[in-house]
Amino acid sequence: MLNLMLEPTDERANPLFRDAASCRQWLEKLQLTNIQVAHSLLLTEINEFNRLPMRNHDRLDTLELLRDTVHYVQEEFARRLIAKAIPLNEHDLNNFFSILQLWQAMSLGYQRCLQALIEGDKQPNRQGAMLCQRAMQYVGLAIFQYLRTGYEVDGKLWQQLHSFFSFAESQKLLSEKVPDPLSKIEPRSTCQGTYLRILFTAHAHIDELSRMQLNMLDYWLAQWADLLSVARSYTSSRGDAPSLAFDLDGSPHGLQLAKKVKPGETVRYLAMVPLSKQLRVKTILLQQGKKPVQAELGEFDDSRACIELLTLLHQSWCEDQDMRYVARIDSERHTQLCQKFSNIHSLLNGKLSQQPVASAKDNSEARKQIETFGRVLQESPAQKPANVATALEDWRVDNENIQGAQLTRESTAGCQLSRRQLVASRREDAETIVLGVVAWLKVMRSGQLRIGLRYLPGSVEPVSINATGSDKTELSSAAVAFLLHAVPELNIQPSLIVPHAWFKPDRQIEMVNGKGEKQNLKMGFCVEHGSDFDRISFKIS
Repeated sequence: MLNLMLEPTDERANPLFRDAASCRQWLEKLQLTNIQVAHSLLLTEINEFNRLPMRNHDRLDTLELLRDTVHYVQEEFARRLIAKAIPLNEHDLNNFFSILQLWQAMSLGYQRCLQALIEGDKQPNRQGAMLCQRAMQYVGLAIFQYLRTGYEVDGKLWQQLHSFFSFAESQKLLSEKVPDPLSKIEPRSTCQGTYLRILFTAHAHIDELSRMQLNMLDYWLAQWADLLSVARSYTSSRGDAPSLAFDLDGSPHGLQLAKKVKPGETVRYLAMVPLSKQLRVKTILLQQGKKPVQAELGEFDDSRACIELLTLLHQSWCEDQDMRYVARIDSERHTQLCQKFSNIHSLLNGKLSQQPVASAKDNSEARKQIETFGRVLQESPAQKPANVATALEDWRVDNENIQGAQLTRESTAGCQLSRRQLVASRREDAETIVLGVVAWLKVMRSGQLRIGLRYLPGSVEPVSINATGSDKTELSSAAVAFLLHAVPELNIQPSLIVPHAWFKPDRQIEMVNGKGEKQNLKMGFCVEHGSDFDRISFKIS
């Protein structure tokens, strides 16, 4: 049986609404022109409402009435965190906490109704499937916010989610359809469908997806839920997409490869062959010129974005990650990391030395994190020294191959990074400095930042560039840049890494190396577009 372990209600609770009627009146007066204020009021009043003892059908009706406004305000508020560099600064971190707390407050409200169901209150008994679905949905939205922002999910949320699914399974509520009027895709949902959509969304590298691709993913999962069946055992054949699994017994994880999960009574399996076939067929149809709507992928216009997402989803869901890449070697080595064009240029020229990074464990923001999450998620950027942006930071090399590495920062304080950002890595046991691009990044529960670094091919040389001809007016000052030399054995041509403002096809520039030698170049095409750079081809003119 589900054990929710909720705090008792309190007669002294005094929310500004106590039932659906008074809630409707309060919402009508709530000003949504200032999202920050509206969000704060919703969080305060819903928390107070959750403490109030009341009849469960009144609680349920009130929560249902709140949903539309809560979802709108949360979506608007969360826009402020899209594509933010992490670790978040103090202001953005507070916003992140507030978003999580409001989703959890909504889940708590439905959990109170579930608790009444378990304790024998007959009034919400017919609503059992809806209560489980809603409680799951709001836990899932909190998980989504962690992943979308770039923070490791609190394992307690996964445990909560699994416990709701287990309860629904034991009560035979998994396939019962319940109304979900906020869904633009499917107005009726099931506990199993909601649960699987959360699991697969979390397994899809959503921090790398655009807003349009997230909408695609949501739409497709609603259509493909029926292709998935939950089983208590699995078989595998050579060449099949590997099965996935989840453990309902307190597991702090979502989906995992079935072969990596210890079998047991609480383990459930998902055969991925049907979904793998679906993804491959849809990709082929688009490659043959079909439009997304003709391939039953929805009314999306960008076939290229659909193909890109289908490919990513197949890699994430239907392929053994251990088999896809060149084997990575576990490592206990260390490296020093540097970011920003000017700093990397100084490092390559031997003019950058390491600066100290201060600890912030005793500051007020750390105390707030302990109060909210029971631990320090990260040390406050406000406590870092002013010169930390020029520091060479110490990172641990977790594993590595010739294509890239997984790194973990030694300290919980340090520079912010973004996906697709240019960085330089100087290994402790080598004088060689390599350029790389941040492929993914995540703030761990320890507060440390972990990244996937993809190395750029070719030895790097620091250079400067000047505009020539008519472009001199637009780009009057010289800029630092990096020359990546050719790699003949891999048939890779030389390329140039320049700041965003500098790339333009056929632009004429002058490149000056460290010896003062000059070359006139003509820009070609963009090989790679990063968050703070363009890697371009060129011809010597």
